Amino acid sequence: MTVKLGDITIDQVLESQGPLFDPLTFLQGLTPEVLAENRDWMAGSCLDPATGNLILAVQSYVIRTPHHTVLVDTCVGNDKERPGYPFWHQTRSDTYMRGLAKIGVAVEDVDFVMCTHLHVDHVGWNTRLENGQWVPTFPNARYVFSKEELAFWTAKNAETPVPWIVDSVLPIVAAGRTELVADDHALNDHVRLEPTPGHTLHHFAVQLGRGRTDAVLAGDLIHSPLQARYPELSMRADFDPVQAAATRRRFLACYCESGTLVCTAHFPSPSRGHLSPWGDGFRFTASAD
Repeated sequence: MTVKLGDITIDQVLESQGPLFDPLTFLQGLTPEVLAENRDWMAGSCLDPATGNLILAVQSYVIRTPHHTVLVDTCVGNDKERPGYPFWHQTRSDTYMRGLAKIGVAVEDVDFVMCTHLHVDHVGWNTRLENGQWVPTFPNARYVFSKEELAFWTAKNAETPVPWIVDSVLPIVAAGRTELVADDHALNDHVRLEPTPGHTLHHFAVQLGRGRTDAVLAGDLIHSPLQARYPELSMRADFDPVQAAATRRRFLACYCESGTLVCTAHFPSPSRGHLSPWGDGFRFTASAD
């Protein structure tokens, strides 16, 4: 469902959703006792009753301002070699492209692609396979990366090849389509970056709204509503779990009872909602409006 806030619209494009990871291994510090205490409210919405795994979405957000169409994060993509992630390995699906078409967006319409960070499930549709070569999926777009985030991953890839950097990031650099920015960059009057380090060193959130923040895209600073209640629970892929926890608490406190629509990357659909206090943490209440 399209959300209209002032003169911008927000749409979600879902690539996949389902039970993926055991919460006790995915969330560092989570105990069976705490999980059991929260199972009732989590079951069916963000915890799969059959497998006990966290239900996670993989999706993009499409932001339309009066002047630009902006796509934030590009999921896993097709035809990518991901043997370490069997559920994402060599995916061949038309779900994502059908999702874009459903909201009336063609690949040629996208002016900017923004990656909150350069992890495997946020860069995949940056490129598509054409005649054996990886080419930009969005041919008219500038791809907005944190300059320091790209530098980190380029150096890491030089030491040991990182598959998603090789096939989904470096081809964008080679094509001259990148726009490298600081972590607090303002793209235009409606779209601004907010530094939110921890999950990666230069992860950023995206603030939306002219003159105020009507909505914020959280990226991977939070993966499950359980982390809202317990912000100190970091997930296993966080680069700096201590920093990630501090960033998460600051972010949640900032937007708690603010009226700002919080749009998450991996919470199950509808994935967006508002924050309120809950003990020493926060409650995320999803909103389909």
